[in-house]
Amino acid sequence: MTAKPSNRLTLLLKPLGIIIGLMVAWQLLVSVSGVQSFILPGPGRVIEALFNQLDLLLEHAAITLTEMIIGLLVGSALGLFSALSLTRFRTLRAWLLPVLVISQAIPVFALAPVLMLWFGFGMASKIVMTTLIIYFPVTAACYDGLRHTPKGWLDLATIMGANSHRQLLHIRLPAALPALGSGLRVAASVAPIGAVVGEWVGSSQGLGYLMLHASARMQVDLMFAALLVLAVMAVGLYFLVDRLLRWAMPWQRITL
Repeated sequence: MTAKPSNRLTLLLKPLGIIIGLMVAWQLLVSVSGVQSFILPGPGRVIEALFNQLDLLLEHAAITLTEMIIGLLVGSALGLFSALSLTRFRTLRAWLLPVLVISQAIPVFALAPVLMLWFGFGMASKIVMTTLIIYFPVTAACYDGLRHTPKGWLDLATIMGANSHRQLLHIRLPAALPALGSGLRVAASVAPIGAVVGEWVGSSQGLGYLMLHASARMQVDLMFAALLVLAVMAVGLYFLVDRLLRWAMPWQRITL
């Protein structure tokens, strides 16, 4: 069923109204507080810097976006594989689950210098950082969905002669797709964190590097422009993943 023209107009006007409201609130904060522009520039100066340095911003944004997408794909694939393995092999579950829990006690950000040492200052270390951040929420969400398959479905499959392998692929995995979708949405939200933190620790390209470089040179308007581009990329990636999940699971009705 296609959306009505009025609904489409509402969907377009709602985010536009939110953006305008945020811009107005931002400008009011700058005007009322009298804060210096080198601390908090107004939205007009940031937009001006955005257009003046658009080529530079796009060049660095392409690097960060590549790190985010590759890290998201690799982390999601590893998370799905780990969840399937945990469900299928009980011996592996006894060893891997404690490792996963313990790994979350170590801040991933603390590993950034180690990753720089191992993988260098190029794109590889940022992809690994993004993968590590994404891996756990995808694994946890998918494994939880696989464990909560309705018992009646499994009993019926057993009666019909389906072995555990077929039950995993044809019953448990489809039933776990909504939970996996939740994990992927979280992964899309945190993907920029891994890429940018890696660029902050050590890099010569990317939006994180550009923000640090602009801050050191007191180009606060450029720093905010880079932050704005990063926010647009993060929101766009989230809605892209959400749209793909809705397309892949048309039977799942999302009500508000």
